[in-house]
Amino acid sequence: MQGTAPRLEIRNLTRRFGGETVVDDVSLSILPGQVTCLLGPSGCGKSTTLRMIAGVDMQDSGEIWVDGQLICDGAFTVPAEQRGIGLMFQDFALFPHMSVSDNVAFGLKGTRAEKRVRVEELLGKVDLMRLIDAYPHELSGGEQQRVALARALAPRPKIMLMDEPFSGLDNRLRDGIRDETLALLKDEDAAVLLVTHEPEEAMRMADEIALMRDGEIVQRGAPYNIYNAPVDMEAVGFFSDINVIRSTANGALADTPFGQFLAPGVADGAQVDIVFRPQHVGIDFDRGGKGPLPTVRDGVAARGLVQRARFMGSESLVEFKMDDKDAMISATVPNVFLPKVGTPLWLTIRRDRCFIFPAN
Repeated sequence: MQGTAPRLEIRNLTRRFGGETVVDDVSLSILPGQVTCLLGPSGCGKSTTLRMIAGVDMQDSGEIWVDGQLICDGAFTVPAEQRGIGLMFQDFALFPHMSVSDNVAFGLKGTRAEKRVRVEELLGKVDLMRLIDAYPHELSGGEQQRVALARALAPRPKIMLMDEPFSGLDNRLRDGIRDETLALLKDEDAAVLLVTHEPEEAMRMADEIALMRDGEIVQRGAPYNIYNAPVDMEAVGFFSDINVIRSTANGALADTPFGQFLAPGVADGAQVDIVFRPQHVGIDFDRGGKGPLPTVRDGVAARGLVQRARFMGSESLVEFKMDDKDAMISATVPNVFLPKVGTPLWLTIRRDRCFIFPAN
């Protein structure tokens, strides 16, 4: 998609309610066929941003462009129904008195025969042709979601906006329906903006993630980069559980139970947080916690005493109290590992997966 012009571009969108800034100077661009996830906690301004793009709400300032054409700048605005934008929300909002066929055809123009061709094409893609004459109350939640998707895509929108569309589905259904939805969206070549508060969903579906907090986009990039090069500790913690060891910088170094860490640019005496995920904590099962300090390639090992161990299904979560500084550390271990409380074990951490931030 290199060299392709953005299908959707928003520039410096701002929205205020009652003197409070809900969306603050947000800019994004999305290419045809690209899925961008606007990810963040509830109340951070994601849905408000979506409503402004759709034309349901009006921004206080900023611009919205589609295929290089200005469609709204706060003074001039193209009506919502003329923007070529499809909408899909958590509430599928199917018309209960209409059949599946009529629901999908609702926004279509053309002859009855032309509408039927498009309806059958989309229902075939979502594997619901057998239910073409059924009514919404006869469908499962997953089937209703696929009908709502087909209806939103029927007019061939240039842009698809999706606001938590999978949150009402059973966990067992979500992954399959997400994958089917993603395949269909890619096939239609629409630019997709998906709003979600679930990091797993964003990682699974997005080509690009825009991480939003308090009305602002704080980081934007490919899922791998967002996960492995987070902008701050809050960004690390949004994607997974974290361990945090606080230390004090001295000579651009910070002491921890696992050895010294580089703290470039941090003034002597300033506090820093060393942040790492439980899956990046290693356990020396052979040596246990008694005997000499193990030599490790990356830093040093530290001894911890087991405080609690829980089996989580595919892995076990073990919590340790460290000998040094009374720090608490969590580690995840594949399969079943449930040591007794008080068991001493040597721990190591992957330094290439540690992040150092100025302490808040």
